[in-house]
Amino acid sequence: MTSTPRSIAADKDTASPAPSSRSSAENPNAPTSSIPTAYVSDKADDSSKLRTFLSILRKVLELSRPTRNLYQVRTEVSGDCIADTSISIGDSDDALGRMLAVLRFWFTKDLKYVKGKPCKPYNSALGEFFRCNWEVEDSSPPVLGDAPKVSASGEVSTEHRKVRVSYITEQTSHHPPVSAFWVDCPVKGISAYGFDQLSAKFTGTSVRVTPGAHNLGIFINLQHRDNEEYRLTHPAAQLAGMLRGSLSITVADTCYITCPKSRIKVILHYLEEGWLGKAQNKVLGVVFTYDPDNDSRTKIKDVPEKDVLARIEGCWQDKIHYTLKDSKEPRMLVDLNPLWPIPKIIPPVNQQLSSESRRFWNGVTEAILNKQFGQATKLKQELEERQREKATARKEQGLDWQPRFFSKALMDNGKPDLTEDGRKALKGLQEGDYRLEESVITGL
Repeated sequence: MTSTPRSIAADKDTASPAPSSRSSAENPNAPTSSIPTAYVSDKADDSSKLRTFLSILRKVLELSRPTRNLYQVRTEVSGDCIADTSISIGDSDDALGRMLAVLRFWFTKDLKYVKGKPCKPYNSALGEFFRCNWEVEDSSPPVLGDAPKVSASGEVSTEHRKVRVSYITEQTSHHPPVSAFWVDCPVKGISAYGFDQLSAKFTGTSVRVTPGAHNLGIFINLQHRDNEEYRLTHPAAQLAGMLRGSLSITVADTCYITCPKSRIKVILHYLEEGWLGKAQNKVLGVVFTYDPDNDSRTKIKDVPEKDVLARIEGCWQDKIHYTLKDSKEPRMLVDLNPLWPIPKIIPPVNQQLSSESRRFWNGVTEAILNKQFGQATKLKQELEERQREKATARKEQGLDWQPRFFSKALMDNGKPDLTEDGRKALKGLQEGDYRLEESVITGL
């Protein structure tokens, strides 16, 4: 599906505009900082509304992330929106407290869509990648208990101090379009990873968007908690309101969070909206103990009361509460109203590679910012034609393209592995060293 330049966001990550040529020229060595809620958009005509909203729907499922991955550029995670809740996931000494902290992260990862208006991302190119840092203040308290704010080693206090979170994502496959992403916070011993792929289907009066076959969710690992791993699956989203002439995005599906090591599972049910009245964006959930070797419960009503640890209720765009077992007093899990996405810190322009999203799409972005939509279309078509030519040349030479930062384009278990270059890139981000060599074989 193609799109007119009027519906193209200023950056492939769709989270924030690329730095202007003027600011880059003034200080090309300075890392750029971008606010995820800032977008480049222009009033789209009616013919582009459907395409624009389809792209928005793809983002609702994410992070990954990619910011979508390449969420996000689509190179940002289902993951490209970070709040201070992200680094407190492993703080609690209580297994239930850690699962509730994962839930708190889950409801904050899409803050940029709650707070801002997303626009259509560019179509990701094979081998295109995006990287950035976040400086996150470690200020969110554990959900349960009073565990101290310390590093993964337990040697350094992190309370109310800035902790660096690094992110890299790469378009690993073009047919089907899939990107891999990795988020790393060594100080807190937290990493998140996965593949981003989405599919859309017309259902008569709406469009249903679901995770693709290679998108098995977001995986979170807590190194200092005996490598506890959490899997967070994505719900389906829907573009509705076509008959009423008022398009809207809704989430009406069930998704799951599981941790085999702690044997705790969450079922979240996003309620379907009625035909009349204002959207409520309601979500219900249950946290319970389960058997990883016999994981058969998929509905809230199927969970025996004896296994329930807590219940979840609220509005996923407002406030979420949890109620512990044997208690009737709801407690605040997260209030989204005062929270805002943390700005991304991006490598300086002169240290970005030719396959890096901001640099790769810079000409198109500048044309859009200057409202030169004809020029933007021309440059976009030239980039896409160049990709086709390179694909043909690789085929004639018998060269197989391989991702640079991830070991394989796709993994059956939904978990990407970093290559040596991938580990080096993340280490460089942590150290503020953005230098990378150009790849010999690229998809660009």
